[in-house]
Amino acid sequence: MSKPLMPKATAVWLVDNTTLSFKQIADFCGLHELEVQGIADGDVATGVKGFDPVANNQLDPIEIERGEKDPRHPLKLKYNAAAEGEEKRRGPRYTPLSKRQDRPASILWLVKFHPELADAQIRRLVGTTNTTIDAIRERTHWNIANLQPIDPVALGLCKQSELDKEVQKAAAKRAAEGGVMSDDERRKLVSTEQSLDGDPEAKMPANIAGLENFSFSDLNPDQDAPQKAADYSDADSFFNLPDDADEDEDAEETDASPRDR
Repeated sequence: MSKPLMPKATAVWLVDNTTLSFKQIADFCGLHELEVQGIADGDVATGVKGFDPVANNQLDPIEIERGEKDPRHPLKLKYNAAAEGEEKRRGPRYTPLSKRQDRPASILWLVKFHPELADAQIRRLVGTTNTTIDAIRERTHWNIANLQPIDPVALGLCKQSELDKEVQKAAAKRAAEGGVMSDDERRKLVSTEQSLDGDPEAKMPANIAGLENFSFSDLNPDQDAPQKAADYSDADSFFNLPDDADEDEDAEETDASPRDR
């Protein structure tokens, strides 16, 4: 069902000048019933001037009379032949002026972390042009040296659900073409809720990467050689007592000393 021009201003006029129910006005203007109630209470659309739908050829007075008599009667927008074929045209995503300077950084993030996305998908997400995307891909952008990749969701340029949808669509297209995804690319397909609920993966710091198999035994190769176990079968070997040969030598020296005298 088509909606009138300036729906909120039209609702203000209908609340002030008719006895229609909140539901009838909400259905006609495309608003929520509580929003219309807020307009009647003065909490919503304060300062908005009412827009007369009768004077602007959008609503017949007969429709208002029928609606006031029957609260279940839905208001019908007046037919306007000139409005045929004037549906909303699909165009590039509108980006507020305050966020347009952040688009190159978000494009760099998408190109770096989601290279499987096509240019058309990036255009839908952040509302840019092919020229800008190509310049960032080829690193010929005038400000490429100062750009830092920033998540477009964090910048408010798109929703996380929209990004997940485009990434999954690109992955499905790549799988249909016979491409094989790496493990990192599969992790990117996990939704935000699943990634937040999952257990954090323990990662080794980059400054000590490659040392996980290091041991001090590598510095002393002799330790790898098999060593013969010591024999402690008798008490002398256990307490490292001197051998019998040493005792004989001591006895000979003792015998020889009185002869020398």
